[in-house]
Amino acid sequence: MALRLYNTMTNRKEDFTPLNPPKVGMYVCGVTVYDYSHVGHARPTIYFDVIFRYLKYSGYDVTYVRNFTDIDDKIIKRALELGITTTELTDKYIQAFNEDMDSLGLLHPDVEPYCTHYVPQMIEFIGSLIEKGHAYATESGDVYYRVDSFKGYGKLSGKNLEELEAGARVDVSDQKESPLDFALWKASKPGEPKWESPWGEGRPGWHIECSVMSTNNLGESFDIHGGGKDLIFPHHENEIAQSEASTGKPYARYWIHNGFINMPAEDGSGQVKMSKSLGNFLTIRDVLDAFDPEALKFLMLSTHYRKDVLFSEDRLNQSQKRVTYLYKTLEEMDRYLAEHSADGGNPIDAEKIAAIPEQFQISMDDDFNTPRAIGGLSGFFKLANDLLTAPGDHSAADIAATLAAIRAQLIPLFEVLGLLQRTPDEYLGDMTGRELKRLGIGVEEIEALLEQRTKAREAKDWVESDRLRDVLAEKGILVKDSKEGTVWSVKP
Repeated sequence: MALRLYNTMTNRKEDFTPLNPPKVGMYVCGVTVYDYSHVGHARPTIYFDVIFRYLKYSGYDVTYVRNFTDIDDKIIKRALELGITTTELTDKYIQAFNEDMDSLGLLHPDVEPYCTHYVPQMIEFIGSLIEKGHAYATESGDVYYRVDSFKGYGKLSGKNLEELEAGARVDVSDQKESPLDFALWKASKPGEPKWESPWGEGRPGWHIECSVMSTNNLGESFDIHGGGKDLIFPHHENEIAQSEASTGKPYARYWIHNGFINMPAEDGSGQVKMSKSLGNFLTIRDVLDAFDPEALKFLMLSTHYRKDVLFSEDRLNQSQKRVTYLYKTLEEMDRYLAEHSADGGNPIDAEKIAAIPEQFQISMDDDFNTPRAIGGLSGFFKLANDLLTAPGDHSAADIAATLAAIRAQLIPLFEVLGLLQRTPDEYLGDMTGRELKRLGIGVEEIEALLEQRTKAREAKDWVESDRLRDVLAEKGILVKDSKEGTVWSVKP
């Protein structure tokens, strides 16, 4: 089965045919770095990380480019408010973004260009548009793209040029030829970063950035362009207009857009998009302070990338429970395999287990259907649990052979999804640490109380022993005594 993906340009699924197989060029619009990244930013980074991984898993030689917008009106405004330079501001939040991506366990793109490093190329690009009659400079030093010069304008978003013109605001700058024309170059204002250009000192507009950074790193035509669906218009529409007018060639062949992150509306009326403008956002680090990174990833990947994700604490809790179930099942599988040999054993349901990669590929080849892929893989954890809890007439060798075969098939495929990349001990240890942090108690305090309790038990002071057990229980710690010794765990 060939990979089929949904192309926003054609509004249908298409066979994926790269320009120069096995090479694939993929450009994804990155963040504007003036603050910490919120959960809405996590969605495209998580999904395109999986797409990047799956394309490589499928044998493609992928060049993944994701930019940083490090000059922008919001950046300038925030830097002025804080009394620092735009570079100081953007350096801080680029570092924070990279820390967040590392916390999520995402692969770094092959190229991460900064807008400010490509200003000379942008100036040259703008100049080519002016020469071809697609752009014009104004007396004030601004340069605008002449939208009605590009006959294909609106082909990505499906918007009609005449309808856009009819709905445009009438209070247009008298230097603009049309209200739809957009800025390629902005004349500098006092206190703003600026660069020399043929039209005077200034800085690039937003849309020109991605046209230049993508084509400089991937060529005038490339395979995949991605981002959130809020970028379809005007950003991606404008990118197409600029790029194809300048080069005379098709820009990106396939356009992939992910859905929004929605929050429950405060009045209970439904869902609203998470956004900074609405003030209903959580930063990635806010979420990762309370939940494991894989819980957030599991929540995202349990919904198809083109659909909106409902984000809530309850849904995060459910995702975290599900990830914990997977790791605990792996722990039990590993424990069984350490105690029982698979020598001479025959895997139960061997044909189904052997077909795991094929079924995974069928799901992922259908427009990167991660919910179906996760569901298919998770079913084999149930098989493993059933064998561990109710072995029936199966021999220990057959069960061990089955568990070993399941594990060998599942882990590489979960790696494509960016999940289950720690050992069970590492994950469960991290979860215990999170729970102790939530409870406000440290391992040292627990062990000190247990040591006191051990001494009380040795002295047969059962009253004191029970009191210390109750103290730990009040702090959220359960104590269990057995012939092998005393163990503790966090209350569920």
